[in-house]
Amino acid sequence: MSERMLTMSEALREAMAIAMEERPEVFILGEDIGIYGGAFGVTGDLYHRFGSERVRDTPISELGIVGAAVGAALSGMRPIVEIQFSDFTAQAMDQIVNQAAKIHFMVGGGLHVPLVLRAAAGSGTGAAAQHSQSLEGWFANVPGLKVVIPSSPYEAKGLLLSAIDDPNPVIFMEHKLLYKIPGREAVPEGAYRIPLGVSRVLREGQDLTVVATGIMVSRAMAAADQLEKEGVFLTVIDPRTISPLDMGPIYASIEKTGRLMVVQEAPEHGGFLNEVIAKVATGPALGYLLAPVVRLAGMNIPIPYAPQLEKAAVPQVEDIVSRAREVVANWR
Repeated sequence: MSERMLTMSEALREAMAIAMEERPEVFILGEDIGIYGGAFGVTGDLYHRFGSERVRDTPISELGIVGAAVGAALSGMRPIVEIQFSDFTAQAMDQIVNQAAKIHFMVGGGLHVPLVLRAAAGSGTGAAAQHSQSLEGWFANVPGLKVVIPSSPYEAKGLLLSAIDDPNPVIFMEHKLLYKIPGREAVPEGAYRIPLGVSRVLREGQDLTVVATGIMVSRAMAAADQLEKEGVFLTVIDPRTISPLDMGPIYASIEKTGRLMVVQEAPEHGGFLNEVIAKVATGPALGYLLAPVVRLAGMNIPIPYAPQLEKAAVPQVEDIVSRAREVVANWR
């Protein structure tokens, strides 16, 4: 395995380049993805490498972009849509939810929509309430859509290649703060796939199971590093795909630790990780719980513009440390 420490932007770009080299039917479309290289620089030089036919700049119309991609997918292509900010998927919800997600079922399996929709999500860039949301819960509620949340460059590359291979629509939510940060592990050269619907145990400890998504995975790992110095040991689990959701490693970990904390950036009310809590409450691990489940999530408010308020609105490393320390100390 190569020891290349890529950023998430670099890993995603590499995955798209590999897919375009492997499959002539793969192409990318979105706003400013061509010469400009994408709002966050993810498509980079792909326009110059593959040309304007396969890296297609579009008008500012998310409804039109996703509609064109659905049609292309039905015609045998494998489009990758880039939505500049995940918030703008609201402009294309009919095409995503009522068309892409439903067509395969409504024609009795006779057609597929192999479409990947990449969307930049999350807060931390000072982009305020209309450009900073975490909307994965919307899409996880729609049968027919797969929803992926990569947490590192290594995960992003392998998951995106699997998403492009998938015959059905995949929503690929990328946290903006992760684009320029190298991960904790190397990214191999060449193609590798990480299966969709398989959770990953990143760290094992006996005191508390932490399930986190997106940027909260790296924050949970940083919290675990701090707590280990105090003699508190966390298991950190990244679901990677929230639809379908693999609960097996979560159940197994709770049987060992007896405690569970879920951490997400999205608001607490209606947040997706509430589904993890519900499954634990009705599943085989319930009897192993020694303490009430801890839920750490964003505030139920629009993301503020002021930097100090924006930071306070979503969980930070120190919040995870504090809550984890508290639950372990109070429920030994």
